[in-house]
Amino acid sequence: MQIIENNKIKEKLYIEKLENGLTIIVMPKKTRKKYIVWSANFGSIDNKFYSQGESDLTIVPDGIAHYLEHKLFEQENGKNSLDVLTSIGVEANAYTTNDHTAYLYECTDNFDEALEEFMNYVQHPYFTDENVEKERGIIEQEIMMYDDYPEWAVYMNAMKAMYKNNGINIDVAGTKETIAKIDKEKLYKIYNSFYYPNNMVIVVAGDFNTNEILEKIKSKVVLKSKEDVKRVYNEEPKEIVKKYVEKEMNISMPILLIGYKDNNLEENKVRKNIAIEILSTILFSKSTDFFKNLYESGKVTTNPVINYEFSKTFSHLLIQVQTNFIEEVMKAIDMQIENVKKNGITDEDFYRAQKSVYGNYVKDYNDVSNIATIIVSDYFKNINSFDYFEEFKSINKLYVEKILKELFVEEEKIISVIKPIKE
Repeated sequence: MQIIENNKIKEKLYIEKLENGLTIIVMPKKTRKKYIVWSANFGSIDNKFYSQGESDLTIVPDGIAHYLEHKLFEQENGKNSLDVLTSIGVEANAYTTNDHTAYLYECTDNFDEALEEFMNYVQHPYFTDENVEKERGIIEQEIMMYDDYPEWAVYMNAMKAMYKNNGINIDVAGTKETIAKIDKEKLYKIYNSFYYPNNMVIVVAGDFNTNEILEKIKSKVVLKSKEDVKRVYNEEPKEIVKKYVEKEMNISMPILLIGYKDNNLEENKVRKNIAIEILSTILFSKSTDFFKNLYESGKVTTNPVINYEFSKTFSHLLIQVQTNFIEEVMKAIDMQIENVKKNGITDEDFYRAQKSVYGNYVKDYNDVSNIATIIVSDYFKNINSFDYFEEFKSINKLYVEKILKELFVEEEKIISVIKPIKE
């Protein structure tokens, strides 16, 4: 067993890799809530692959990772494991991202009872023509719901404007047309291709005895190790697809999203992420003159939200704000970025932002659900979550200024806007 300790937040990670390849990570924490998540490194971008021992390329419909997430709860005994877990008082759920699918539950009581059902359904898929077809209408409704969700629309339009071939421009749930092609054979195909121990991780956080919880989990693992599946990703050009995209929806106030495509996939993403969070605070926090001027003039009510998203195949920065003054706010954001580029970052601004960002990292470790979600997301990016605390001391003002100049490039910028429907 590997033990990683972080003295800054006084936490430990216990990591054990089983003989079959499954990694189990335990973070003991004195709290009433207990949380477990079992995740497979299979997401919406993994739609082309060579399955184990096969020479023919498999191409699956968009949205199949999400479809499988829905169907895995169905059991041969006729029960739905989500209902079973809920009936014993635990909050169970699942989610699909671009690079992984996760199944989870949290509770204060009945953890061991829930663990039995949890470990069973993730390892025993049961798909029939009837239950796959029954789910299609439910997922179609979910797709329609997201189609009507303006924050999702502005994001997906941004991805399609930014990326020509990368799977990040595919809606996680797919479309009505793509999910119509999903059947039980395709679901079994991807389960057998991607749901194997050395492509999965289990994370538990809460008031656990480490050795006891490890033994309980290990005793219930029946999946066998497999050769890694060979994924195939489209080659992505450096250029953006289009500069501007706009859509009208039933909203009261427009949403502006500015995106910057980051083609440097080789740089240390932990260091860059820290630098961008510091930059976000320096550029757009509520304490800046930038925000005060826009707020006092009534052009914004909240400061822009910056999000840096990255994986092994893509990387981009997003700036989002809701405003009735799209043009003015866009110009103000551009001017703020250019002014800091030109004049540099003051020591005072750097150290204040650095302190704020560090404090947010520490806060993330106060909640077991945050802890487990962060660990899983980082794991599939080959990152140990404690690396953020270790790398933090290496981030200086010069590095943050370097990232500012390299990332905020006009040629790699896109704008996505959702506006109210014209009457």
